[in-house]
Amino acid sequence: MCSLLSTLFVVSAVLLQESWQASIKVDPATLPTFLTSSQVFKVTDKDTVILPCEVSNPGPYVLAWKKGIAVLSAGNVKVSPDPRISLVNGYSLEIKEAGPQDAGDYVCQIGTLEPREITHTVEILVPPRIHYVSSNGRVEVKKGSSVRLECKASGNPVPKITWSRKNNVLPSGDQTLVTPVLTLDRVDRHQAGVYKCTASNGVGEDVTEEINLHVLYPPEIAVEKPIVHSGEGKEAQLVCIVHGESQPEVLWYRDTMQLDTTERRIMESRGSRHTLVIRKVHRSDFGNYTCVADNQLGKTRKSVQLTGKPNPAKFSSASRGSWKDSYNISWAVESFSPIEEYKLLFRRLPENPGSEDGHPQPLHHQSQKKFNLGRENKTYGSVYYNVGSAYGRQIIDRRTDWRDVILPATQAQNSGFQTMSYVIRGLEPGQSYEAKVQARNKFGWSPVSEAFTFQTTETDLTFPDRPQSPRHVYNENEIKDLGIRIYSGSASTPSKVALILCIIYSFLKSLN
Repeated sequence: MCSLLSTLFVVSAVLLQESWQASIKVDPATLPTFLTSSQVFKVTDKDTVILPCEVSNPGPYVLAWKKGIAVLSAGNVKVSPDPRISLVNGYSLEIKEAGPQDAGDYVCQIGTLEPREITHTVEILVPPRIHYVSSNGRVEVKKGSSVRLECKASGNPVPKITWSRKNNVLPSGDQTLVTPVLTLDRVDRHQAGVYKCTASNGVGEDVTEEINLHVLYPPEIAVEKPIVHSGEGKEAQLVCIVHGESQPEVLWYRDTMQLDTTERRIMESRGSRHTLVIRKVHRSDFGNYTCVADNQLGKTRKSVQLTGKPNPAKFSSASRGSWKDSYNISWAVESFSPIEEYKLLFRRLPENPGSEDGHPQPLHHQSQKKFNLGRENKTYGSVYYNVGSAYGRQIIDRRTDWRDVILPATQAQNSGFQTMSYVIRGLEPGQSYEAKVQARNKFGWSPVSEAFTFQTTETDLTFPDRPQSPRHVYNENEIKDLGIRIYSGSASTPSKVALILCIIYSFLKSLN
């Protein structure tokens, strides 16, 4: 009641003052003027703001604060019932714990005949607040579908929404994206994970909410090694990496027979890694194995081959040789059984690689070819060679210029990494060559190795000693003696080979 009476009193006083001013002429020089100009105040939510209103020559005039049609104060009297509002430092208006409802224009007015006033604008800055995320933060979608992740926030100024991904980049490859809605098309398991939406507007602290995206998909299998090399008496591990949502059941098969755990055969599962361990491998264990993964969305299978054959060879020699017409090539092979022989393939690289067939056939295919040495337009040629005390034959495929050299293992080596080297002769100076190699043990031939490129020099380097293969020249009596021993079966294999080579050499010499 008292507040209402005060308001009526102030309003009556203002009206009386205006009536008095209307009947009296006033010197403009004596009228009050503002020392404060209109301003914009940006106030953080719950802070205090003071709106200044300083006047010179106030005289008998009443100074009032208004917001819209509401009168907040008149003269020294506070009219507003809001306890947060008060007059300070004369006629300045103080608002405590300012909130969004306090935003707007505040007018400080002098009650002259023609009212004079200034206007202060108050903006309430509100920190961001996220009030909505898709599916309350947990989204499930099937593989291949599209999904919209949405995040809504309020605040003043309007918050900016920034997307990121926990411990990963976004599917687009970006670290962050600014958008209220993040759309993902044709999702798969790689898009699954925790997505973070962050709202920021420069007021207070940024706020973040998380959305956990689950992608439902049938099992996906990746084999650690499609071919596992092992040996008799060794341990072999066949590994399948299996992903699926929900978690798949994984079974192992040998051909079509499901495998059970035995004393020698163990099945292990650690997370997505599923391992079939075979202890003390027998020859009968070599073959094809299959891991099969099954969940509610489908079934998937992948095969692993367990073999006793050698691993692909790896070259160890330098890519640039020391001589202009020969090159000492060396390699190593991992095999769990002794290597019995090697097949070396090499050729000079063509100037236009795309114009020729760059893929030599594996040895088991080339063994089917018939070599016609008696015609001038022959496709294949045959040249005998020697390396140490071992002898063999070099086959030349003149269609692709690949040369095949069959090299017996120079000495019996234990299982593990086994090495071999060979001096290739008859090369051209300053040229690039390509080589590949296969190795054979008692279980068969290894895959062809990756191509290795080497170069000959323009001239021989002088500092290294050029290796020479030992040779023996047979005289006529030795040849006759070898012939008798070969006929009787008492000659050694190298001697037999040496005699055959000498006979062929004599035959070829007679043709010249």
